[in-house]
Amino acid sequence: MSYRAVEDFMPLALQHGPAHVARLHEFRDRGLLLMVGTFDEPMNGDAMGVFTTREAAEEFIAGDPFVLGGVVASHSVRPWNEVLHPG
Repeated sequence: MSYRAVEDFMPLALQHGPAHVARLHEFRDRGLLLMVGTFDEPMNGDAMGVFTTREAAEEFIAGDPFVLGGVVASHSVRPWNEVLHPG
């Protein structure tokens, strides 16, 4: 899953951040979220998450406070094939 943030994202991100982080923890604790983070260069609020299934990513997006609160300008879910994994 990837997010593209709105141009002036920081005020909205600060406002909705605690609820967004709580949702991240919920999905991690349910075993649905493997990793998540923002891109550093340029630091523009864009982010990526790796979920166990497409359905988990879509469920996350549907209720994410960053999406509902206008931090996210657009999002996408793309299939990903892991080619190097522990044996």
